[in-house]
Amino acid sequence: MKGLKWRAILVAVVLLAAVVYLLPSLGVSLPAWWHGTLPDEKIHLGLDLQGGMHLVLEVQAEEAVKTTLDRLIDELKETLRKEKIGFRVVERNPAGHLVIQLPDGSRRDRLREVLDKEFPILEWAEAMETPDGFRVVCRMKEKEAAHIRQLAVSQALETIRNRIDQFGVSEPDIRPQGENRILIQLPGIKDPKRALDLIGKTAVLEFRLVAEGVDPRTDAAALPAGVKIYPMRRFDPNTGRTIEAKIALKDRTLLTGEYITNANVRIDSQYNTPYVALEFDPQGARIFERITGENVKKQLAIVLDGVVYSAPVIQEKISGGRASITGSFTMEEARDLAIVLRAGALPAPVVILEERTVGPSLGADSIRKGFLSMVVGSVAVVLFMVLYYRFSGIVADVALILNVLLIMAGLAAFQATLTLPGIAGIILTIGMAVDANVLIFERIREEMRAGKTPKAALDAGYSRATLTILDANITTLIAALVMFQFGTGPVKGFAVTLSIGIVASLFTAIVVTRLIFDYLFIERRMRTLSI
Repeated sequence: MKGLKWRAILVAVVLLAAVVYLLPSLGVSLPAWWHGTLPDEKIHLGLDLQGGMHLVLEVQAEEAVKTTLDRLIDELKETLRKEKIGFRVVERNPAGHLVIQLPDGSRRDRLREVLDKEFPILEWAEAMETPDGFRVVCRMKEKEAAHIRQLAVSQALETIRNRIDQFGVSEPDIRPQGENRILIQLPGIKDPKRALDLIGKTAVLEFRLVAEGVDPRTDAAALPAGVKIYPMRRFDPNTGRTIEAKIALKDRTLLTGEYITNANVRIDSQYNTPYVALEFDPQGARIFERITGENVKKQLAIVLDGVVYSAPVIQEKISGGRASITGSFTMEEARDLAIVLRAGALPAPVVILEERTVGPSLGADSIRKGFLSMVVGSVAVVLFMVLYYRFSGIVADVALILNVLLIMAGLAAFQATLTLPGIAGIILTIGMAVDANVLIFERIREEMRAGKTPKAALDAGYSRATLTILDANITTLIAALVMFQFGTGPVKGFAVTLSIGIVASLFTAIVVTRLIFDYLFIERRMRTLSI
């Protein structure tokens, strides 16, 4: 009786915990104190059940290498001027190599020393006399290039995750796929186009000086050295319209968005339009203060992804590390811009390889059909057990109902995501749970046919069938864990419910049913066994 009591307490505690975890998912009204002290997480539905978006992105990692080389060009020019090494051109050729054109070959040795000391990621490829002087070609070391590509994918994954977290999608699934691909699943998303724009925006923020005295309508071939033409979007407060224009900017980037620590949406009190207020870290604040101090009365253009949004005149040196981006933003556009600036720029562009949207109605239909299949399967199993094993079948059916309860509670407790394959895993577990009872009941029948009393047959049936049940379920559990570790999407959803179901079925088949039979034989003095 002592052992019976402790087993009853164990079962009661497990069932109580299951109810506590499952109540928030049942849509019942919970008291205020519940949310602060007890679990209030609901069962999360997967993409195939509640609708949403499935994306596969490819990170253009080679562009990160090119961006690094472009940044090295500016640094190399500054270093060559500092070392008083004359040069005509420093540029990146189509092959992705740095080309340095010198007036002659007299400083080639000094150039090599500078490259070895200041730019260790570059290696000397070739040097030759040309009609214009002396040309040196350098390339990035392959080890360094591979590291930049790998880092670009990792940074892109983290940046996209930060953007989606701030966007407010519950239970997103974001993971690497292969060397340079990212798998994204966004359940329950209601505005796929906005999500695509948010995820794919490179969000490279740059501050450049406007090239004074240069007509933006000038042909590209006739532009002065170090000047480029950029598109510009300007908001006209008088008409309330966005004006598309062009503007000439100096090629050198004075400050980038990598120093941004915060970006928030504010409302312009004069025009009642939203704008994005920026805050820089201490280093960025010092750079911005120096830039504005050195260029008073000049125009400083704010460039986002190659488009100029504003080009205000610097009236005085600006300290404090604050700036703003104004333009023809809607409130939603301003919020999204603030999100991507806070999350950081993508280190390389991303390309959408696969896009699939599941509508909420399709997800609801999947839930309805999945639930129907589970009900039909369960009813068929319940009726079979009652007809074939009579009263013992009813005991097995009670354990079966508790098994489903424990599975759903386990999904809520572990904050797992229920998918359509997960429903299939639950249906499979129902069959496995009954299978354990079938093994036990058939063993009891054999013992009773051998002449043992019902209680002795019960004890022998459970003791001898338990090892077989454990062996079969543990091997299945190992397979489910392997599927969970290495599978993706539907496979992982199936593995989650199967793993929880196996543990629950072991508990209900071995502990719960044995507790019921022991209570009937010991407490209620039952002398016969309907099996």
